[in-house]
Amino acid sequence: MISLKNKVTMITGGSRGIGRATARMFAQAGSDVIINFKGDKASARSAVEEAASFGVRAQAYQADVGEKSQVDAMVASIIKDFGRIDILVNNAGIWIHNPIDAMTEERLRETVDINLMGSFYTAMAVVPYMKKQGSGVIINISSTAGQRGEAFHSPYAATKSGVIGLTKSLAAELVGDNIRVNCVAPGWVETDMSRPSLDSEEEAAEVLSKIPMGRVGTPEELAGPILFMASDMASFITGEVLNVNGGAVLCG
Repeated sequence: MISLKNKVTMITGGSRGIGRATARMFAQAGSDVIINFKGDKASARSAVEEAASFGVRAQAYQADVGEKSQVDAMVASIIKDFGRIDILVNNAGIWIHNPIDAMTEERLRETVDINLMGSFYTAMAVVPYMKKQGSGVIINISSTAGQRGEAFHSPYAATKSGVIGLTKSLAAELVGDNIRVNCVAPGWVETDMSRPSLDSEEEAAEVLSKIPMGRVGTPEELAGPILFMASDMASFITGEVLNVNGGAVLCG
């Protein structure tokens, strides 16, 4: 029932994990797919081939979303190559163990730049084109950590809280331009980022004890809600946070 035919979707951090699953599912729905990646060219190439197998256009663009000049150049190239950006999925992010009494300014800024500033920079670059088109959808990826906090990961939690604030602010600001802005907030998901914790028997047991469903999610279980929020089935939804966490945080 969901079709994104003739749409162009840009996904940051689209070469692995939730971003890659989203790229694949959006391609299945008929959208052309732009996969942003920072460094792993092999994974980006593989993700592009996977998306293109569904008969859509797919292309990878390398850029550090934490660097505004790189984001601006990437978006300009995308517009030149594809002509438009209909959907932006701000997925790129990092999760680093960061106790407050051992935190360095460098590691703090790295998390802030990628997780929060990256979402600002992409929106700043893409929104003018969406306004010219007369429509657009932005989906920001937050986290349960942005809702309840997370010990030893305060920069991550703070940036993901910021993403929620950004979502609600832009939703109100851009609704008159026919641009919807929403947020999907994952809990624990089986990705490269979370695998070190989930591979530890002790840590995994602690994680699972806090999830009523008794398991972590899959990237595909996040891609589906993201697809829904991007589709016309969610045409009357803006400024919302969709929680996808197996019941771990009941704040909807």
